[in-house]
Amino acid sequence: MAATVQFEAPDHYLVDELYTDEQIIIRDSVRDWVNRSVKPVIEEYFEKAEFPRYMVKEMGEMGMFGPFIPEEYGGPGLDFMAYGLIMQELERGDSGVRSMASVQTSLVIYPIWKFGTEEQKHKYLPRLINGEIIGCFGLTEPNHGSDPGSMVTRFEDKGDHVILNGAKMWITNSTIADISIVWAKDEEGIIRGMIVEAGGEGYSAPETHGKYSLRASVTGELVFDNVKVPKENLFPEVKGLRGPLSCLNSARYGISWGAVGSAMDCYDAALRYAKERKQFGKPIAGFQLQQKKLAEALTEITKAQLMSWRLGNLRNEGKATAAMISMAKRNHVDMALHIARETRQILGAMGITNDFPMMRHMMNLESVITYEGTHDIHLLITGAEVTGIPAFY
Repeated sequence: MAATVQFEAPDHYLVDELYTDEQIIIRDSVRDWVNRSVKPVIEEYFEKAEFPRYMVKEMGEMGMFGPFIPEEYGGPGLDFMAYGLIMQELERGDSGVRSMASVQTSLVIYPIWKFGTEEQKHKYLPRLINGEIIGCFGLTEPNHGSDPGSMVTRFEDKGDHVILNGAKMWITNSTIADISIVWAKDEEGIIRGMIVEAGGEGYSAPETHGKYSLRASVTGELVFDNVKVPKENLFPEVKGLRGPLSCLNSARYGISWGAVGSAMDCYDAALRYAKERKQFGKPIAGFQLQQKKLAEALTEITKAQLMSWRLGNLRNEGKATAAMISMAKRNHVDMALHIARETRQILGAMGITNDFPMMRHMMNLESVITYEGTHDIHLLITGAEVTGIPAFY
């Protein structure tokens, strides 16, 4: 195991002064944990294409899952700014680790909190929040990604239970999940959500192999072949796409923060290297083109930090729209991917090795830029808000 990693966060506009003392304490505790527990081992897990599952318990104990959930359901009762900062620090470690936490929080805990019955909340939320059980989210299908309304997964009412049939694809946490939040159409074609416990007859979760991205994350399918689901596991009120899309908004919000973390990590590693690496008798940090790359990276990170801070406040106030969140997700991931590529060049050949994080972040971000809504779809969400004319179809 490598030594604990040092890290100096870029904060050119003194954004830390905008956070509360509590938010700073939460951010720093996760930052320290990532430096101590994630950074020294993540390259090994990425290379093995294995998720470090033992981290889930530690993450739960530290309150990284469902930070905004009220104490009555086992949560710490924090705000959405704290959630964003946690996602930022986790993705500074690795997108795969952040993805696990993002799904657990925004796509499993969030819908149970928002749409579940009191019985569902008390049964599942405390165990999800403390990391005792793991969840996943089934919306995307093999033939239906950006158009989830065309899903073919369906269920039939059988009295005290329903029978679920269909398949979901590209599911983070699928093979390790104890429960799945599944969206399917009823007999009238209306989309409904339900909690499906893993392991029952007809339930399977094949793992997806051969990934060059998010290798330290579990990805797989969910297959339902006449799976029996108790009626009490259905969300009682929410119908249509409003339910799953509200979950995606929460996830996209966290992703937008996470991308800033990956950009920060690449910038920090490149700056350190540029100051130490000497060519032509001086550190390469003294050459104009390297300074250009570093200065532009810092500028984009600073812009994203300020945008994230404002978005966090708007979400706390209930004013953050789906289009606002989409703009941040699209901008920040694109920004982070560009910074990963540019800072890799500062390191030359060393930048392609796992001694440095750029290539790993770059490969991860190639998934992040198209999941939870593709780069183009988020552009069209903004376009629809600007023009009032949806261009999705």
